Amino acid sequence: MATDQIQERFLELIQENAGIIHKVCHLYCHSAQDRQDLFQEIIVQLWKAFPKFRNESKISTWMYRIALNTAISDFRKQQRRIITTSELPAESMELQEHNILEQKERLALLQEAVTHLSDIEKAILMLYLEENNYQEMEEVLGIGQANLRVKINRIKEKLRRHTGQMQ
Repeated sequence: MATDQIQERFLELIQENAGIIHKVCHLYCHSAQDRQDLFQEIIVQLWKAFPKFRNESKISTWMYRIALNTAISDFRKQQRRIITTSELPAESMELQEHNILEQKERLALLQEAVTHLSDIEKAILMLYLEENNYQEMEEVLGIGQANLRVKINRIKEKLRRHTGQMQ
C-alpha cells in the first residue's frame, strides 16, 4: 500500500473512531487544553502503531488499547498535580432534568469518587460504561474475564462507598 493510501486510510479510521479518543481524553483530563494535548498524543501513538496493526482484533479495540495506554502513561506523568472538583468541565455539569442543583452535586460526588480510582479501574469503568462486553474488555486490557467481573464489582462498591449511596 502506498504512503498516501496509508495516510488516507489512517485519517479515515481516526475520523470514524474519534469518539473513542475523545472519551478517553475526557476521562483522564479535566481541562480543555489537557484534553487537546492528550488527543494529539494519542493520534501520534496511533500513527506510530498503525503499520503494526494486523486486523487480528477490531479497529476500535486496538484504538482503545493504544488510547488507554497513552492516557495512563500521560496521567502518571501528571499525577503530581492535584485536581479539584472546581476544575471539572462545565459541559459535564449540564443536566436536563428539573432538579439541576441536586444532580450537579451528585455528579460532582461521582466525579470526585472516580478521581480516587486507580488508572486501571478508570479504564475498566470507561469500557464498562461504553457497554463493551467482557471479551472486548479482556482484549483491550489484557485482564481475564473472571477477574474483570470481580474488579467491576469492587469498582461499583468503591464508588458507592465514596458517594455515600449504599444500595
